[in-house]
Amino acid sequence: MADDRKADLDAILRRQREAFTASRPESMNIRKDRVKRAMALLKDHSENLCKAMSADFGNRSVDQSMITDIAGTVGAGKHALKNMDKWAKPEKRPVQFPLGLLGAKAEVRYEPKGVIGILSPWNFPVNLAFSPLMQVLAAGNRAMIKPSEFTERTSLLMAELVDEYFTPDEVAVVTGGPEVAAAFSELPFDHLVFTGSTPTGRRVMEAASKNLVPVTLELGGKSPVIMGKSADFAKAGERIALGKMMNAGQICLAPDYMYVPQDKQDEAIQGVSDGVANMYPTLLENDDYASIVSDRHFERLQGMVADARDKGAEVIEVNPGNEDFSSANQRKMPLTILKNVTDEMEAMQEEIFGPVLPVKTYKTVDDAVDYVNENDRPLGLYYFGQDTEEQERVLTRTISGGVTTNDVIFHVSMEDLPFGGVGPSGMGSYHAIEGFKEFSHARAVYHQPKIDIAKLGGFKPPYGKASQKAAAGMMK
Repeated sequence: MADDRKADLDAILRRQREAFTASRPESMNIRKDRVKRAMALLKDHSENLCKAMSADFGNRSVDQSMITDIAGTVGAGKHALKNMDKWAKPEKRPVQFPLGLLGAKAEVRYEPKGVIGILSPWNFPVNLAFSPLMQVLAAGNRAMIKPSEFTERTSLLMAELVDEYFTPDEVAVVTGGPEVAAAFSELPFDHLVFTGSTPTGRRVMEAASKNLVPVTLELGGKSPVIMGKSADFAKAGERIALGKMMNAGQICLAPDYMYVPQDKQDEAIQGVSDGVANMYPTLLENDDYASIVSDRHFERLQGMVADARDKGAEVIEVNPGNEDFSSANQRKMPLTILKNVTDEMEAMQEEIFGPVLPVKTYKTVDDAVDYVNENDRPLGLYYFGQDTEEQERVLTRTISGGVTTNDVIFHVSMEDLPFGGVGPSGMGSYHAIEGFKEFSHARAVYHQPKIDIAKLGGFKPPYGKASQKAAAGMMK
């Protein structure tokens, strides 16, 4: 990357940090005003942002974008406004006996960290930039955002709008390709948020480590659906189809594979197929169904299906309108279900991030639990069934970032639940009070009374009986 572009990034960061330091302490009203401006930006320009997203994808439902990227993100702002006074309140903490009697006090203050970097992806380009921004601003920070180059029109529009609603020392958007992203991840931020793939997350964390920048990594992985024998396969199938077909499966929390009882495989697959047909009677000319974002991503998904077929999988295309996809030039792909999959197939090794759904079968639900535990911890885990004992068994014996039971993805839409992964699916979280604390520094403050506590406690040399008595007392 050109030296002048790197100098630009350094200059924006320096300007924001100087403004942050000079303005401390800022009132909650100033923080709230910034959150309100971020919400106003989205509401005032919702239509243009949705049109830009559709153009970037080739086709993406404006209604879907309005729900997922605009309304959902405004909701995050409303939730922050409602709760931030409570979140920011210092917490009184107890002190050891008898310090409290002598006048000592302790508290934790949640203070802003400074300048937060947000590296956001292309799949929900507005939501995954502005949703963390709401909490970053609520916590009293400044922010620099580097959105994805894959959704170039949306990124440029966001940069233009942020410039209109914020001063550059409050929030700034920087655009560009991978070289800009790489330089961005090396900046000495006070915290860095990255949403994207696990391999890229590793590179971002390595780059951030050069400056000991703490990171929040929202990654992905292979989020399993475990269907119990007690599941309503028709209802479950429709809900899985909704989660897998939304945004054409280009969702970090999309159900990545299904694990179903051996004797219920066909019923489970039929439930998903019927769910697709009910919601998408046709696909090619259907504005409700998104295109794959780029030729490269489309070819990767096609290659994944070909690899599975070559290695013995049965490939089932769910094509309710019997349309000819071979001559279409829209990067639209029907839901492709893979039966008889093995772990050697790419579809069982990589996060799919598209409308491909492998199906595995189990004799007992413990087979599914063991499989989840043998592999990387997923971002989401989904259980369908009415057997509460079995549900609890699945939940207590597995580890995942989050869980939705009897549906998929919904836990991320709950503002009062933290959203984050574990291990290869991420670290740290945002949403709810956990997000506010993620972007705050928990500052320990201890107030010493006038009395000479060190002497009283036997901590002052020369050591002797008082010191020995103090140590013995502390170990009781």
